[in-house]
Amino acid sequence: MKNFIADLPPSKAAMVVGIAFITSIFIVTLVDDFLLANFVVPGDTEALVSDIKANGRLFGFAVVGYLLVLALDSIIGLALYIVLKRANKNLALLTAVLRLLYVCTLVIGLFCLVFQIIDVYGYASTKLLGYIFFALHIFVLGYSVFKSEYIPKSLGILLVVTSFTYIVFFVDHHLSKTLEAITMLTMAIAELSLSLWLMVKRNKLPENNL
Repeated sequence: MKNFIADLPPSKAAMVVGIAFITSIFIVTLVDDFLLANFVVPGDTEALVSDIKANGRLFGFAVVGYLLVLALDSIIGLALYIVLKRANKNLALLTAVLRLLYVCTLVIGLFCLVFQIIDVYGYASTKLLGYIFFALHIFVLGYSVFKSEYIPKSLGILLVVTSFTYIVFFVDHHLSKTLEAITMLTMAIAELSLSLWLMVKRNKLPENNL
């Protein structure tokens, strides 16, 4: 596995990032807008507990969907390492590690929730820890992109700015629907912009000789 990652050309890794991210958007949309469309809005935790008990099978499908997304997140983290290690191997490694920590945290939380080791309240705390790792990942990713000489600095700046929007998850404060939509759109645009750029410009990426 280690040799496969090391030998994967940056051009192919860039394509993997793009395909995996776009696929994850599709799965999340399917889970949130269809499978969980009739669940209560997150935030009313007690009602959410009742919905999970009443719709166990539906919740199970949703968990599988989220696990697939987290698997894709792991793939994205490893592929980004290949793309960025030419610029700075240590930063590229830190970027990958932080994304993998995010994945591990949420996977553990999901399994603990499914097997009732923790309740929804406990999962919310676990998810919050995961978002901390992910926000740090986006910040380091943005800095790595900015410092590279082969990816537009504007994408790096956008990612760094986006990393600070994750503060909405750490502040106990009710966002307006408009502000929440703008925040989520900013997050999606930042990662999607990088993913699409990598897919289009993949053949112009420098080869890794590290």
